[in-house]
Amino acid sequence: MTPHSLLVRRVTGRLSRLRSARPTARHRRWLVPAAVLLGVVCGGSYGLLATPEYAATGYVVVVPAEGSDPAGAMGLAQAYGRVATDIAVTGDAQIEAGVPAATLRAGVLAETSPDAPMISLTGRAPDPRTAAAMADSVARALVRKGGHTEASTGVKVLQFTRATPPTEPVSPSAPLSALVGGCAGGLLGGLALLVRPRPGHGEERYAAVPGPVPARPQEAAV
Repeated sequence: MTPHSLLVRRVTGRLSRLRSARPTARHRRWLVPAAVLLGVVCGGSYGLLATPEYAATGYVVVVPAEGSDPAGAMGLAQAYGRVATDIAVTGDAQIEAGVPAATLRAGVLAETSPDAPMISLTGRAPDPRTAAAMADSVARALVRKGGHTEASTGVKVLQFTRATPPTEPVSPSAPLSALVGGCAGGLLGGLALLVRPRPGHGEERYAAVPGPVPARPQEAAV
């Protein structure tokens, strides 16, 4: 056997192994539906097993004191919103809320408005009453801090509305989680199909490999 024919046999053997290892078109056809089903199962399981989370929001307003510039209340509202979840405020609020200060810093979100000197405080917790208590405790602690600095800042910090315990959780429900999981699974399955090698790609690449050429009778006699 000549070296050329031995090389051809090795290449042919590798091609046959690649053809046998490549998934068939039927297997690729079921890739996207299987990915969608897996995403639905994972998303639905998360929605059923995850602990529901509730959110309650209260508001604090910053008003100028008598004889003060009203424009200063806007800037101070932004400043109070930035320090609403600092340890100086949450440390005073933790006893009233019944949770540690670290839980208040992680579970209370303070947001300010660009149009009004108002601060919204949203507490998030697995229990609706705890979520409302967290928001209200931080709001009252912020009001007390504002009262201590009222003489120097020229503004008053007042609790505008109290947080109300919510009746429904804000975390996604099981059907919504299943829908999101199914969409994500379908997207990943489609991407997996796009990165797979197309059928026949290997055959086209090696189609130009010549086969063994038999020796002529006169050459064999020599």
